[in-house]
Order: sequence, then structure tokens, then C-alpha cells
Amino acid sequence: MSIPPLAALRAFEAVARHLSFTRAAEELGMTQAAVSYQIRLLEERLATPLFLRKPRGIVLTETGALFARPTIDAFDMLREAYADPSADSVSTLSISTVPTFAGAWLSPRLGKFQMNHPNLAVRLETSDNLVDFGREDITVAIRAGEGGWPGVEEHCLMPIEYTPMLSPELAKKHELREPADLLNLPLLDRVDPNWAVWMREAGVDFWESPPRPGLTLSTDLHEARAALEGYGVALLTPRFFRFELATGSLIQPFPLVAQNGRSFWLVYPKGRRNRPAIRKFRAFLLDEIARDPG
Repeated sequence: MSIPPLAALRAFEAVARHLSFTRAAEELGMTQAAVSYQIRLLEERLATPLFLRKPRGIVLTETGALFARPTIDAFDMLREAYADPSADSVSTLSISTVPTFAGAWLSPRLGKFQMNHPNLAVRLETSDNLVDFGREDITVAIRAGEGGWPGVEEHCLMPIEYTPMLSPELAKKHELREPADLLNLPLLDRVDPNWAVWMREAGVDFWESPPRPGLTLSTDLHEARAALEGYGVALLTPRFFRFELATGSLIQPFPLVAQNGRSFWLVYPKGRRNRPAIRKFRAFLLDEIARDPG
């Protein structure tokens, strides 16, 4: 099959990115009827619908979703290739990441990055959801996982490591000679599978005793706050809580630090790999991590 007309692909890319004929028409400087006509031509050529009309908007069909990602990436690369080299002198870098990485590691360093690049506005958003770069106003994302996400450049930043931590006040109330002694304390977010991983590496049969009711919190930051208040033992990343460990407000009773095979990754669409703002941020992150080996 030959490549469809560029006008039809251009209309499809805009509609797929916005999931709106109206917004696509505004962006392209066309009427909504003209955009609909181009989509209809493309659907006739492919002999299949690309969008489903719903009461509250449109969604991609299975075929539409299959074609949307490479089409959006291709136009992103074209926009990057023909961009004014000086256009990045004043722009915005929008970063999306998970709350714990943002609060415990990234946000204290972003001020330094912005001061080094005063013409670059920086916006940080936190979410546990994967970013859809084609539909969200996000430049880069920092994800937690094993990598291998389609359509994006990936840079592994640091492995996810964790170890039990608790307040010195709680530790004084219990004898902690070996890891199995932790089972006598309230474990925060006990259903977290990483507890089983750490306990297994420590040689403890974690499920030997039936689990008790306890606190389940949404992020490591919340768990750390609960641990600081003496409500239980939290499973935390040491490099994220160095200050608390250094000041003694949290203690790490055992030296074992476990990993679950996941890491934090910097990701962004392949078509943006040469964008100056992304190159600057990538270099900054890698430099900061090199200074902070864990």
C-alpha cells in the first residue's frame, strides 16, 4: 500500500492527538468540515473506520490506535526537523513524574536547573499514570518500571531500592536483633509485594504468620511521614530519605537493601530527541545522578 495523501495524514494526526475535530481544525486553520472530509478519505482508503463517535466526543478505533502512534511520532519528528533553532530560547519544559520521585529527589534540584537555564520555564506535574505524549502537554516524563515502552526514548536513571525504616522511638520499644523481629511491629502497607521480596532476601518467611490489619498509604512520602510519627515500619528508598537517616529521625535497622528489577527512567517521544530543552534536562539529570551514586 502506498502512503496516503499528506493532507489526510496531517488531519488524522491532529484529530488523533486532540481527540477532537474542532481543536484539530483550529490548529490546522481549516474548517471542521474540511478535516472531516480528509478523515473520510483516509478511512475509505484504508477501508476501515479510524474513530468512533461517542455522545461525549470521539475515540480511536483499534485500527485508528494502531496508526495513531507512528503517525504522531512522524509528524513530531518533522516539526522538530523544521523548527527554528532559536525557538527554544524561551520555552517551557513540562515534566511528569511519580509523586515520590518528585518530592524526595527531583523537586529540590529543579531550582538549580532553572537557575542554570533562566530562559526555560519549568513545570512539574505528579501522577502515577503513564503519560500519553500525543494528547497531553508534557515534554518529558520520569516513569517507574522495567522499560521497553513503545514509541519513546528511554534513559535509565537509577534502580528502585528499598529497605525498612522506622522512628527511633518505635525501635526502642522493640528488640530488633534480626530481620524476623520486624514481624512483631506494625508494617506500613504490608500488602506491598516488595515486603515479601525484602523478607525473602533477608531469609524471613514473611507469610509464616497471618497478615494483620494495618495502614495502607498511597505513596512512599506518606509512609515516611507515618513512620516518622511512630505508626509503623515503612519500606523506603534510602537515597530519598538521607536527611532523615542522617539526623536520626528515621533509622535503618538492617543493612540489607533490596531491588525489585524496576528503575526510574527518563522518557520522551523519539521525535523530540534533539530538542534543546530536553538535551539540557537529560544532561542535568545524568550529571546529578553521577554526583549522587546512591
